Order: sequence, then C-alpha cells, then structure tokens
Amino acid sequence: MDGALGAALQLQQLPPTSSADSASEASFSYKENLIGALLAIFGHLVVSIALNLQKYCHIRLAGSKDPRAYFKTKTWWLGLFLMLLGELGVFASYAFAPLSLIVPLSAVSMIASAIIGIIFIKEKWKPKDFLRRYVLSFVGCGLAIVGTYLLVTFAPNSHEKMTGENITRHLVSWPFLLYMLVEIVLFCLLLYFYKEKNANSVVVILLLVALLGSMTVVTVKAVAGMLMLSIQGTLQLHYPIFYVMLVCMVATAVYQAAFLSQASQMYDSSLIASVGYILSTTVAITAGAVFYLDFLGEDALHICMFALGCLIAFLGVFLITRNRKKSIPFEPYISMDAMPACLCIATLCPSSHLTQLVRMVCKTCMTRG
Repeated sequence: MDGALGAALQLQQLPPTSSADSASEASFSYKENLIGALLAIFGHLVVSIALNLQKYCHIRLAGSKDPRAYFKTKTWWLGLFLMLLGELGVFASYAFAPLSLIVPLSAVSMIASAIIGIIFIKEKWKPKDFLRRYVLSFVGCGLAIVGTYLLVTFAPNSHEKMTGENITRHLVSWPFLLYMLVEIVLFCLLLYFYKEKNANSVVVILLLVALLGSMTVVTVKAVAGMLMLSIQGTLQLHYPIFYVMLVCMVATAVYQAAFLSQASQMYDSSLIASVGYILSTTVAITAGAVFYLDFLGEDALHICMFALGCLIAFLGVFLITRNRKKSIPFEPYISMDAMPACLCIATLCPSSHLTQLVRMVCKTCMTRG
C-alpha cells in the first residue's frame, strides 16, 4: 500500500507533458503571427489612405489657381504623417511574424485603394451601370480578402529569435549561398538583356524589382528583429551583421525604387501593380523560405492551404487591376484610375517601406494629374 501511495504521489508531481509544452508554444506562435498580421494590415491600410490623400492634394492644386506648393498644404503633411505611421507598422510586423506571412498581405493596399477609388468616384452611375462596371473590382476584393484569411490562418509558425548569431548562421548556410548564386546570375542576365539588348518587357523589369525586393524584405526582417530584441533588453546593435543588413536594406531599396520608376514611365500602373505583386510576392516568399526556413517542419496540408491563399490573393489583385481605365489628368476626385503609376506601385509593393523612396525617385508624380 505504501509503495502504491508513493507511486501515486510521484505521478501527481510530474512536470507538464511535452504535448502541453508544444500546445503552449503553438498558441504563442499563433499570437505572434496574429500581432504581426494585424500590424501589417494596419500599416498597409494607413499607407494606402496616406498616398490617396497626397494624390488628392496634387490633383486639387493642379486643377486650381492656388499658387501654393504641395508641401505647404495641411493635406499633404497629414498624408506624410500617416505614411510614416503606416510604414512603421509594416516594419514592426516583420519582427513578430514570418516573412512569408507579411509579404503577401500587401494585397490589403490594393483592397483599400479599390474601395477608396469607388467612394471618391467622379461620375454618378446608375446602380445597374455601377455594378456592371465594378463587378470585377468587387469580386477581386472578395477573393483578396479570402486569400488574406487563408494566409493568416495557415501561415508558417517559425519564430526564431533574430540574434546576431542566428542571422550570421543563416547567412552562411549552403542553401542560402546556393540561392544567392542563382539569384545573382539571374539578375545579371536580366540586367544585361534590359540594358544591352533593350529587352524592355514588363516581366523583365519587374523580375529585377522582385529579385531586389526579396533581398530587401530579408534584410528588413533581420533589422526589425534585432531592433526588437534590443528594445526588449537583449542588445544586438554591437553585432557587425546588423549594419551589414542595414546597408543592404537601404541599397536594395534605392535600386528597387529606381527600376519601379522606370517601369512606371513605360507601362500602365494597373499592369505593373498586378504583375509586380505576383512576381515580388513569389520571389520574396521563396527567399524567406530559404533564408529563415519558414516552412521547415510544416505539414503538407498547411503548406498547400497557404499556397492556395496566395493564388486566391493573386487572382483577386489581377481582377481589381484589370478593371481600371487609363489615368485622367486633373480629375478633381481621388480614384484608382487617376493615381500616378509610382503611387499605385508603391501601395502594392510587398516592401511597402519603399513608398516614400519611389515618390522621391519618380519626380513626375508631383506634377502629374
């Protein structure tokens, strides 16, 4: 009896099982994903509103006799403040959630811009004509929302701390080195055909943007993660890898903005928005999967559902942009049709922190209606 009682007491004092620990970790990972996704969605919504406010400011000044410069108006400064706030939210989201989850959520910018374009439409349409004209936009927004839901629900749960040691280990791992070799060779070939052979296809230019953008988001996550750990008390700023990543982030962002500006001068913003979103998201997710091992340990069902969410979001973005017409100069109301290419691309680029850089590079957006 004493032996049985002692065994029972020992069983009661056993530590929690491994299954309980794994359940707790899964719950924590899901909360981290949710925080990151909400920050990214908030950031993209605010950036989209900010860009439309600034566009409205330019159009209103261009269509009136007001001699003031755009930067002397309250509307433009409000847009700039909202843009910085949104960019901060998107930047912070990389510190919480996997790169593969944050990157496709830039479709939220497209949804927001489409809704804003309908709200601020110039003409008054009859309900029948309105539905016929915007049915694709409504269907596209619905598909993009469904895709976003699947992305958040089935996103990978990889939450490695972004310490200097971990980032350095990933940087010198053979899968990433092999990926970098392939990407550099492909980038050089595309650049050669673009510069020397005048291969000005939209796919060529946007592939260059996507390859640069994949490195931008990889470095953004590293910088954001190391800054977050430093704020929490584990200082990471003394690691040289932090400054290497910071320099790479700025350099790739600047060149990416330059190629976006060139594309905006040759092709319609709708085409650039849809093709750019699909290519940039695909390449960025691939880079995140190789560098941060986002999908390591994930079961096949979750990976397939995540891929399905991406495909549905791609289709939604394509339908939204397909229904746009050409830009109308000096249109007195905000609409997606009147947005200049640089602003349209900026709201849709997965690396949404590039929006201000795109505006600085594309000088014509200050005078274009």
